[in-house]
Amino acid sequence: MALDTADAADQLLGEGDIPPVHEVNAAGASPFLLTSDHYGRVLPRALGDLGVAENELTRHIAWDIGIAGVADRLAEMLDTHLIAQRYSRLVIDCNRPPGAVSSIPVMSEATAIPGNEAISAGERAARRREIFEPYHHRIDATIGRRLHDKRPTVLVSLHSFTPVYAGVERPWHIGALYNRDTVLPQLLLKHLHAESDLVVGDNEPYAVNDLTDYTIPVHGEARGLVNTGIEIRQDLIADQSGQRQWAERLARIFAEIEMELRAERLVD
Repeated sequence: MALDTADAADQLLGEGDIPPVHEVNAAGASPFLLTSDHYGRVLPRALGDLGVAENELTRHIAWDIGIAGVADRLAEMLDTHLIAQRYSRLVIDCNRPPGAVSSIPVMSEATAIPGNEAISAGERAARRREIFEPYHHRIDATIGRRLHDKRPTVLVSLHSFTPVYAGVERPWHIGALYNRDTVLPQLLLKHLHAESDLVVGDNEPYAVNDLTDYTIPVHGEARGLVNTGIEIRQDLIADQSGQRQWAERLARIFAEIEMELRAERLVD
């Protein structure tokens, strides 16, 4: 009985809270599987505003601005499956190893997150159990089913980045991110460099590694999937017009890449 009481006390999501996982086009025929770790900025009702001002909760510290609109449109245009996470990265960052300091940050950039200070082990476990794990279990189960059915699966993790960080302007419009597997990133970089209007980042503004990332190392590299991360600059996708234009551009590029992967028998 004591265990049941403890579990109830540490329950995070309740009546009025939405499920953590958002999906589009689960039956999509494309070999690409899209993920979006920072798709939403919802806060569980039990956590209030985490002690953070509303204008801070609309910034990049809370979510990847603009990527939701790109991801939803791209899933439909490519006829591909999107699995996304609705809760704010300030509750728990679904692209960080759970043991990392940045998993549940007490400071994000220069903003203090009072609601994350001195939380109990039970509260940490609840955030992982009710938000982080359902999202990653869904990705894992989807990949497992696709591999069992011998369906080609190429993982693409979608993110967005700020135009200015720590006072320094970032020139890139888009970046391809990777760690051990360079097959898809190099194809993507080739096609992006062919777009004459783009400044393209090669592992910029971030690079993937095991200490700061989760989705690509765990679901891409550990499962042996061809994979890449994508970062789009947020001012380019801040409105619906920009989101649509970037989804159309990426849909065209990935259709071309799919043909190349099939020609190389990297996707059968």
